[in-house]
Amino acid sequence: MRTQDRARNWLSYLLLGGGALLLFHGARDVIESRWGQHEAARAFAKALPRPADGPESRVQPGDTVAKLIIPRLHVELYVVEGTDPADLRIGPGHLTGTAMPGEEGNCVIAGHRDTHFRILEQIRRGDPVILETGNGRFVYRVKQAAVVSPTNTASLAPAPGVLHLITCYPFFYVGSAPKRFVVEAQLTS
Repeated sequence: MRTQDRARNWLSYLLLGGGALLLFHGARDVIESRWGQHEAARAFAKALPRPADGPESRVQPGDTVAKLIIPRLHVELYVVEGTDPADLRIGPGHLTGTAMPGEEGNCVIAGHRDTHFRILEQIRRGDPVILETGNGRFVYRVKQAAVVSPTNTASLAPAPGVLHLITCYPFFYVGSAPKRFVVEAQLTS
């Protein structure tokens, strides 16, 4: 066998191995996100209402804190506390330190554009966004959606009765996305 033929064979094996690795990585992300949502749904179903203050009111990273519903888009997602990579593999994450769903203040929820929050591409002004917790059902109405730079932190500023849903942008981008997609909604009930 010639050296050139051997090199082609090795290159073929390397490309097949690389393709299999990429396929495995993508499949793992999808499976982890679906399994995480399944587990978050079970935890949400078992959760009791939390008192407003006291040690038992403290939410731990990874705890399921709300069910996010966008009726027009037929979406139901379970929101977990925290925005670390492990939390965001489970589902959209509530940014620690911002208002909890339904509280007076700015509630910020972030999610990955390639799993849970890809649906935000289809959201429109006026769409209701519902957050259910052990303490009630809170309806927000979408005021606007905007593409911003990652350095724009206006959506993190304190604001009364506001919900911000944040993901990376563009939605179909390979690699680390250069911008952010921010949905702003106002608490209506």
